[in-house]
Amino acid sequence: MIFRPRAPQRRVIALALATLPSPLLATEAPDPGRDIVVTAQKQANSEQSPATTASVTAAQIDTVINGPGIEDALKYLPSLLVRKRNIGDQQAPLATRTSGVGASARSLIYADGALLSALIGNNNSSASPRWALVSPQEVDRIDVLYGPFSAAYPGNSIGAVVNITTRLPDKLEGTVTSSVNVQTFDQYATAKTLPGYEIGGTIGDRFGPLAFFASARHVTNDSQPLAYTTATRVTAPGATQTTGGFDDFNRTDTPIRVLGAGGFEHQGQDFFKVKAALDVTSAIRLTYVGGLFLNQTESSAETYLSSAAGAPVYAGNLAIGGFGYAVPASSFANNVYRTDQRHWSHSLSATGSTGPVDWQVIGTLFDFAKDSQRIAGTALPGALSGGAGTITRLDGTGWSTVDAKAAWHGGGHILSVGYHHDRYTLASNRYATSDWRTGQPGALTLAAAGRTQTDALWVQDAWTIAEPLTLTIGGRQEWWRASNGSNFSASPAFLVNQPSRSTPRFSPKASLRWAPAVNWAITASFGAAYRFPTVTELYQAITTGPSITSPNPTLRPERALSEELAAQYGGQANYVRLSLFSEALSDALLSQSAPLVPGSTTLYSYVQNVDRVRTRGIELAVVQTNLLSGFDLSGSLTLIDPRITADTAFPDAIGKRPPQLPLRKATIVATWHPARVVALTAAVRFATRSFGTINNVDSNPNTYQGFGGYAVVDLRAVFRVNPQWQMAFGVDNVGNDKYFLFHPFPQRSFSAELTYRL
Repeated sequence: MIFRPRAPQRRVIALALATLPSPLLATEAPDPGRDIVVTAQKQANSEQSPATTASVTAAQIDTVINGPGIEDALKYLPSLLVRKRNIGDQQAPLATRTSGVGASARSLIYADGALLSALIGNNNSSASPRWALVSPQEVDRIDVLYGPFSAAYPGNSIGAVVNITTRLPDKLEGTVTSSVNVQTFDQYATAKTLPGYEIGGTIGDRFGPLAFFASARHVTNDSQPLAYTTATRVTAPGATQTTGGFDDFNRTDTPIRVLGAGGFEHQGQDFFKVKAALDVTSAIRLTYVGGLFLNQTESSAETYLSSAAGAPVYAGNLAIGGFGYAVPASSFANNVYRTDQRHWSHSLSATGSTGPVDWQVIGTLFDFAKDSQRIAGTALPGALSGGAGTITRLDGTGWSTVDAKAAWHGGGHILSVGYHHDRYTLASNRYATSDWRTGQPGALTLAAAGRTQTDALWVQDAWTIAEPLTLTIGGRQEWWRASNGSNFSASPAFLVNQPSRSTPRFSPKASLRWAPAVNWAITASFGAAYRFPTVTELYQAITTGPSITSPNPTLRPERALSEELAAQYGGQANYVRLSLFSEALSDALLSQSAPLVPGSTTLYSYVQNVDRVRTRGIELAVVQTNLLSGFDLSGSLTLIDPRITADTAFPDAIGKRPPQLPLRKATIVATWHPARVVALTAAVRFATRSFGTINNVDSNPNTYQGFGGYAVVDLRAVFRVNPQWQMAFGVDNVGNDKYFLFHPFPQRSFSAELTYRL
């Protein structure tokens, strides 16, 4: 059963059709080797969060984690998954206990109070967090808060809040790091050895009250195919006899022919960052952080098909193995594109502590100074040298935030107050061009614009009633507004100026912590939270390869009522924690995808409000440092029961599981220190299958666009030659598990790193 939109969404369908190319419309252990003295960034202790927390330190990241990005540091924490498809992937959203990989707006990522989450949207592409704004060498620790139980954070904290704390040097320091990653990929007729390289450096020093840090990093990588071109059997009059391809089944178990692969991305990326902090007095610090991200990505495709004369075949009415297939030019051409990006980020903060009061004021700005994607529009192989196509530009898109918060400590209370402001701006324009590779933009064919803004006031008090009891209560009042929305399409022709909308919402929070004995803590928490629609969910229509995303300007905020009962025994380095949690969503903002027209391989994705969704679960986390002499062990197990309990727009979804939520997830990490300068780690990541549709019709998870389960083993060995030199070698996915999370995920990969420290 395919969801049929109601009347208010008919124009949305037209807008989705407008995005199609015309051919398709026709159819913690200490680090003994590191002796640098550092100072963690001063942070205002402006809130006392009652949420369950999991943490990882810089030393643990260095010892355990294969991977050059800061996002890799989260891969073994309880219930978390960063959907990173390859080295250099900038589309790496965070999945949590109750949210899947397509719900990037249901988590928050901060670095020293500056927002890294791209709340411009709620997807796993342009709205993925800006992880690259943090250099791994500057990290002091990462703390993850589970659930919306702190009034200090917006409703996007429904899933989790990631707080990255960086450090500033107290003396001259520097690093040079070089790494190589080699993936061996073999699936269907694609067999490739795919290299990735990174080289980076950092330098920092302190001159009295002034400290500075700078970093630069370059990444070059070749990815596995991110897509496969497939076709279903049809009557194809005048079909050309063709050989090649593979019979398989799509995610709904319909027979298909796999015709080729696409989305082979060659990425060249540069990251630059500067950070300067001035201690105006012993109690006040001013900090500026600036970042520049440059990206040029070229994507190619390959066909498995050949004609009787042996020439490659990319399109046409084809006869293969006794069956007919209609293959439009766009089937392969949509996976041939070039992306050029130049993004700037800035943050300025003032932090202070005067007696019993801590405070912080921080402002951030993120600007898409240049963001374009050029896509081929004619059949391959001719399109490889140019020809008609499209150019999609997001120049002028961006956001700004301001946060001011303070906390007063006294009389058994930590009383926190704060103000928040954000503004998100969308500017999306698609042009026709006579030469997709180098041509200038021609006629405007599709445009979307809009703005969202939120202002908020919050207050929270952590009151120690008696020595074993702490009660934390708070509330957050938010005022949300969407304005300046417009949609234009040249074919079908329309121009719509969307009406402005506004709504206030209040979110109460409460938590009670009881410490009945030394090393014991039992915490019961409740939190309400509202996640407001993002500007792209409301207004942006976009084509990304074979997928079309259509907006809905009538979306309502989703409301979460979250609860958790957690019991923990132990301290930070050695503990066992058991958490029981539940989440009840009203007007849940869920993304659904279906064929644009019957038999089409192009997916039409849209967001709708689902009346009610509830998730219950249990999470077990264990951390044992030095369990045996020189042996560390940690692990987690998460079991959930998610269900859609009401959906008037799509009754077939009732009783089904929400998209992209595995019922079981687990991690195990074991590290052995056979010598002071050697660390050997083995780790396991595990998850069961999930669904990509809200009515769970995708019964086959082990295929392109399916969401399969996985059991992945990783290995890492670190050798500290001396205080300056360090070598590391790793293998990810040792067992070569071939699984899909919509895209084909990396197969067995080998890595080597060499680091020099001043």
